[in-house]
Order: sequence, then C-alpha cells, then structure tokens
Amino acid sequence: MGEITERELFEVLEPAGQRIPFVFNSPHSGRSYPQAFLDQSRLDALAIRRSEDHYVDELFQNATFLGAPMLLAHFPRAFLDVNREPYELDPRMFDGPVPPHANISSMRVAGGLGTVPRLVAENMEIYRGRFPVEQALARIETIYKPYHATLRKLIARTHVQFGLSVLIDCHSMPGNVQLPGSAQRPDFIIGDRYGTSAAAELSRMAVDLLQELGYTVARNKPYAGGFITEHYGRPSRGLHALQIEINRGLYVDETTLVRKPGFGALVADLTSFIASLARHVEDYGAYLPLAAE
Repeated sequence: MGEITERELFEVLEPAGQRIPFVFNSPHSGRSYPQAFLDQSRLDALAIRRSEDHYVDELFQNATFLGAPMLLAHFPRAFLDVNREPYELDPRMFDGPVPPHANISSMRVAGGLGTVPRLVAENMEIYRGRFPVEQALARIETIYKPYHATLRKLIARTHVQFGLSVLIDCHSMPGNVQLPGSAQRPDFIIGDRYGTSAAAELSRMAVDLLQELGYTVARNKPYAGGFITEHYGRPSRGLHALQIEINRGLYVDETTLVRKPGFGALVADLTSFIASLARHVEDYGAYLPLAAE
C-alpha cells in the first residue's frame, strides 16, 4: 500500500476466553499517522489530531479483562473514517472520477466528513490540494473493508456463542457539546438510533448505570449513532448496537491532548459500568430481542 503497514492498521484485543456477549469497537482513537499523509496535509501534527476520539481505546481497555474482545483502529479518523458508508466521497477532493456507486451527496460528505474526510474539527481543511482518487480507493480496499470484515466476524462469533451480541461502539465528543435547547453539557450520550439499533431496555440500563456513577447522561441527542451502530444493530435478531460518546472534558486537555488527573478514575468507572451492564444482559438477555422499540 505504501502509506501504512499491515501491522499498523488495526488489532483485536482478545480476552483469554470470551465470557460475556459483548464486542467493543474503537474506530476513531487511532493515532498512527502515515508520513505520506502528513506530507499531503496543510495541518501541523497537533491540529490534524483534532478529529481523534482521544485515548478512547485506553478508557475501555479493561473490557478484555472482563471477557469481551475489542477491535481498535491504529489508523487515524482523519485518514479514513470507518464509521461511514464505504464510499461516501467528495469528488472535489480528488484528481480523477469517483466510482459511479459512490455516495457524493450525503450530509456527511457535504460537511467534509465522508469516508475520506476533507476536514477535521472546527472546519480545518486537511489537504493542501487534490490528490489521486486511487489513493482514496486504496484506503477503502486495504483498510475499510478488512476492518468491517473483522468486526462482522467478532459479532457473528459472539452471537453464535451466546445467542445474542451487544456491540458497544466507543467514541468521544468535544467538551463544549450541549444538549439541544439547553445549556447542559452531558458527560455521556448513549445512542441507539432512536430505538432501532438496540433493545430499549438495554439503552435505558446503560443510561441508568452511568447516572448511578454520578454522570450526566443523555440519549440520542445530539448523537444517535453513526453508520456502525445503524448497520450492525438488528435487535429483532438479537444483534444490539449502542454508541457511547464520552465528554473529552472529563479526561483530556483538548488543546495539549494531555490526559487529565481524572483519567484513571474514569477508566475505573467504565470498567464498573461494563461489568454491571454485562450482568444485566446475563440476567435479562433472553428478553432483549423482544424489547426493541
């Protein structure tokens, strides 16, 4: 591929044995930036990281100790966003035509946040100019498709073993995010695509458990879940998908990207949250497929 080695793409952290019907996914915490990509960018090494879900893989690192596999990206979101359709592409970015099956008119493409993004946070342009469309298509073939194939296998394996699967798609949000029509800044947002990607009971329990830990929690607004949550959540078949957004203000300085002193405490709280949610699914999992809204 020439831009990034196979070893750097992504990895699955496997438990010694899978004991709970959960799969964790951290698609936006990658921080291995190919030099060829940095050379194409007009942004400095810190600015280009502003679209990362900083250290989210580390926040959920204890999922494997609790018995669940975790898929995590090493490639950065600014390079390729696997939480999009495979071909959400902006033709204005490239030399050469995009494939006829590309979705060039989605809201995400219009906002500069397609599969190969044009912008990072605060509308900062990534690239100095157009680049060959073949580079974008190579990222899709060599990274996007293998990543999703791996995620599908983890979900299918879990579903076969336990009779159901719960995908937790792990993300972070800017510290200044406010709830619609409110000045409140939530600590967490649980997204279930308005009840279509997971059983309502599972979403409510996730909210309740985080609130019991002392956090302010919202559901679906302003983040209901992206392509991954929508694509893999089929609650009527026992395939549940929840997106979790964590307020970055809780654990990282968003200017310097230095972890805050409360980082370890948040890891401990998330470990407790995962264990409690897993116990809930163990107790009530047989009823979850019937509980979807």
